[in-house]
Amino acid sequence: MTAAAVTGFFTGLSLILAIGAQNAFVLRQGLLRQHVFALALFCAASDAVLIAAGVAGFGALTALWPGLPLVMSLGGAGFLVVYGLTRLAAAWRGGHALENGQNANSLARTLAIAAAFTWLNPHVYLDTLGLIGAVSTGFAPGGERLAFGLGAVSASFVFFFGLGYGARLIAPVMRSERAWRLLDAGIGVTMLAIAAKLVVGVV
Repeated sequence: MTAAAVTGFFTGLSLILAIGAQNAFVLRQGLLRQHVFALALFCAASDAVLIAAGVAGFGALTALWPGLPLVMSLGGAGFLVVYGLTRLAAAWRGGHALENGQNANSLARTLAIAAAFTWLNPHVYLDTLGLIGAVSTGFAPGGERLAFGLGAVSASFVFFFGLGYGARLIAPVMRSERAWRLLDAGIGVTMLAIAAKLVVGVV
């Protein structure tokens, strides 16, 4: 069971380590120190639900609705384009440093954005329902498979809370306006690149 849990942990961690749209958003909020706990909890809990579904054997969801990947990809790409352009516009305008927190989003808006990044991203379903679900079949039903799932879920909690609160370690670098503009520009480009990849993948 320990081996299954360790495998689950590192499988889950390997799938979320890449800096994607959701991770970039958590990093940004961590730097701003805005709603970090609630945001990390939401992202990790969302992963937990999807991982549980994958391990439970719902990886065949797309077989029931073949058009789901297309709908999710286009919806997710549209959202990423809008958010990416917003960040590029912020980078162009400047005037934003780490201390400048008066434009903080409300908790509801922050979680709504996180929900869009999470649930409109078709790769989340591929990773959790598909890949993690597939790997889990290598373990015996019952205790071993449960341990694998718990390991994967714990990886999400460790990662998102580590990213959100760990962002403070680079806060001193983000005191300058130039550094913040570079971060916003990097996030904007990342969002647009992911959107393009989503569209290309389904066209």
